[in-house]
Amino acid sequence: MSDAANDPDDGAGVDPEEWREQVESYRREKDAFFAEHPQSPVAPEDRDDFDGLDYFDPDPAYRVAATVAVHDRPEPVEMDVNAGRPQRYLRVATLRFTMGEDTYELAGYQREGEDGLFVPFRDKTTGQQTYEDGRYMEFEPEGELEDGGEVILDFNLAYSPFCAYSETFACPLPPEENWLETEIRAGERA
Repeated sequence: MSDAANDPDDGAGVDPEEWREQVESYRREKDAFFAEHPQSPVAPEDRDDFDGLDYFDPDPAYRVAATVAVHDRPEPVEMDVNAGRPQRYLRVATLRFTMGEDTYELAGYQREGEDGLFVPFRDKTTGQQTYEDGRYMEFEPEGELEDGGEVILDFNLAYSPFCAYSETFACPLPPEENWLETEIRAGERA
C-alpha cells in the first residue's frame, strides 16, 4: 500500500490525529442520534438500553484515494431492496482504488435529481462481522465529479442501513458489481 493510503495526511492536508478525532466525533453523533432522535431505527422502548453501535477501530489503511471514471450517460440500475419493490438509481461513476497489492472498483450511484454519491457494497466481512445485506458509504464530492479526478473513500465511515436495526425500513441491496473480494475491517460492525 502506498504511504497515501496508510497515512491520512495524503497530500490533502489532513492531520492523522485530526482525522481520527473526526471519525470518533462522527461516531459519537451517530450514537446520540440512535439513542435519542425520534427517527432513530432503535425502537423507543429499547433506547434506554442502547449504549452505542459497534465499530472497527479507526484504521487509516481503509482511507484510500480513488480515481473517478465519470459516466457521461449514466445507466439506470434497478437495485433490489430487502423488502418491497426495487429502487431506481443512476450509475454515475466508477471509483477505482488500490488496497494492499490489489486494485478494486466500486460503482457510485445517484437518485434522479440528487447530488450526493451513494456507494453500497459488500465485502468478505458481510454476514459475519458486518451486516448481512452489506453496508453503505455516502458523500458529497467537493465540486463536480471529473473524469480522472480523485475522491477519498473512507471506509471508516461505512455504515449499516437502518434495516439492519428495524424491519420497518426498506433498504437497497448492493448490486453484485459492488461486491468486493476482500475484507473491509473498517466502519460499523454487526
